[in-house]
Amino acid sequence: MLITGCTWAQVPTEQFGCSGVTCWRRLRDWTEAGVWPRLHQVLLDELRAAGKLDLETAVVDGSHVRALKGGSHRPFTG
Repeated sequence: MLITGCTWAQVPTEQFGCSGVTCWRRLRDWTEAGVWPRLHQVLLDELRAAGKLDLETAVVDGSHVRALKGGSHRPFTG
């Protein structure tokens, strides 16, 4: 899954209330419907309205930022 790396078949049905396949389908449907960017914006708006949004220090995960000019090829070293 998203954090643990387990397969959808390993999703504990009793904890999630549905099968791993159903979880996967819902994630897919919500992604296709644009739920995540909208949810993100709503959360930011609510935090901002409550005065709890501090952007003094912000971190952007490089996996979410396109490198428009590409970059030098670096072989995998990990």
